[in-house]
Amino acid sequence: MVKIVVRTEVRPSESEEKVIKAIQTFFDYDELEKEKEGIYEILIAKSNRLSSLLKLHRLLRNQRILDASRRYLLKGLVGDTITFLLNKQAAAVGVISFVDSDRESPLGPIVVEITSKNPRAIIDWITPRTARGVPLWENPMPEDV
Repeated sequence: MVKIVVRTEVRPSESEEKVIKAIQTFFDYDELEKEKEGIYEILIAKSNRLSSLLKLHRLLRNQRILDASRRYLLKGLVGDTITFLLNKQAAAVGVISFVDSDRESPLGPIVVEITSKNPRAIIDWITPRTARGVPLWENPMPEDV
């Protein structure tokens, strides 16, 4: 079973609605929680469905950034969990932009964690291998991950 958790801070200067919209750019969550952490509110979106990432799947192809995205996902693979960071401001305007650290996203990054018994199958589905930026093949969405 897959577990997807998306976390991000809502800074005092930000609109919570816009931060939620940034998450919804690439993720259809089943549950949204709020926690207080210091002066920030933390939004935590969750899903147990791989289909929640269909928007991300589509955006990566539309933006033609499969190669770079695959590198970020593979770099973030540890055990059964894939972790990567996205620029919140870019996501708010419908663009996927990976960042290496929270310092690269002035308002804090969006942290995505995907836990599965077969994370490589998820990476191959979201970001297949390419030749000159074109997928060599499209993997079907894994069912038993």
